[in-house]
Amino acid sequence: MAAGVLSNRIDREDLAAGDHIYSWRAAYLYAHHGIYVGDGMVIHFTRAAGHEIGTGTFLDSFLLSSSSPAAAATTCQRCGHLAQGREGVVMSCLDCFLHGGSGSGSLYLFHYAVSPAFFLARARGGTCTLAASDPGHVVVHRARYLLDKGGFGAYSLFKNNCEDFAIYCKTGLLVETAFSVGRSGQLASLTAAFSAVASSPLRFLTTSAGGLALVTTGMYCVGRYVSDIGVRRDVVKVPVQTLVAQATPTAVEAEVAAAGAVGASSPAC
Repeated sequence: MAAGVLSNRIDREDLAAGDHIYSWRAAYLYAHHGIYVGDGMVIHFTRAAGHEIGTGTFLDSFLLSSSSPAAAATTCQRCGHLAQGREGVVMSCLDCFLHGGSGSGSLYLFHYAVSPAFFLARARGGTCTLAASDPGHVVVHRARYLLDKGGFGAYSLFKNNCEDFAIYCKTGLLVETAFSVGRSGQLASLTAAFSAVASSPLRFLTTSAGGLALVTTGMYCVGRYVSDIGVRRDVVKVPVQTLVAQATPTAVEAEVAAAGAVGASSPAC
């Protein structure tokens, strides 16, 4: 664990089923996360290439997860994972998961149940959490269940992204409050940084550069800490079967929706 303060990098042969892994994207600007389920395969949550965040801006083609427009016509012979066009909860081999990543295709291990000191030492968000992980077989069961049954909802950069998916598989925890960001440490860090730089009245209490840096750093660390899923109060443990059942319409609801669609398309008398 001590070596993880400097780097969370892990070799393929050291992976264990149930590990939460990630790969850096766009010159280490952000990371794509998934759950290693053994036999060289990863289950992860994504949108199709070019639609990662659904903003309708150039960012949609800039932020990619595990796919690359350059390889749109390529199908992996091992996992059949199309490089473009797949979305939702998908399973792919490690090579497809790493496609388009930074750092020569390096893999990194997300750490759980870290100490507060370790958490704050890892200033970059999206690499560790104070929350404890469930056993590996439970993690793999959640990931495979969501792969087979669906039910993790629509992809959203701010509410429901690949890191949120991996953290749920590892912990079973979901955020209850609708106004809050999800469990993603990457987004929590970004929010904390904006709050520290732009929103803190404490920065006006000092005029020195050193004092300003100290106050800003302190605000950033506090913001990250209180946003971590391991200390938040607005989280609840939800069984994966319950999560899928809540997201899947019943037969009656499906019939009502279908009838409504037919009625809407019929010409008025």
